[in-house]
Amino acid sequence: QVQLVESGGGLVQAGGSLRLSCLASVSTFSINRMGWYRQAPGKQRELVATITNGGSTNYADSVKGRFTISRDNAKNTVDLQMNSLKPEDTAVYYCNARRGALLNFSDYWGQGTQVTVSS
Repeated sequence: QVQLVESGGGLVQAGGSLRLSCLASVSTFSINRMGWYRQAPGKQRELVATITNGGSTNYADSVKGRFTISRDNAKNTVDLQMNSLKPEDTAVYYCNARRGALLNFSDYWGQGTQVTVSS
């Protein structure tokens, strides 16, 4: 089992910045991929950004150039730096950890943290 705790959410005006952090209960070396997802009211949960153990990153088109995902294995954390925030970024953001391979993996989720961007 992997426990994940998010922090850093809050209220910010459009154009501002926010940094989210996710603390894992196990070494991030043991997690194949970590990432951030978000879900707005009435919408499906969507991928925002991921980072593998090897450091490979992937971003949703809507956040490329504005968001940056990073890992700190010494602290067992993954962060999401969000710049140039827009009202459409408003959502609950969830930390995700994936262990295993394509045909045999497990996903773990944090409780979520609210991000609200005012216009």
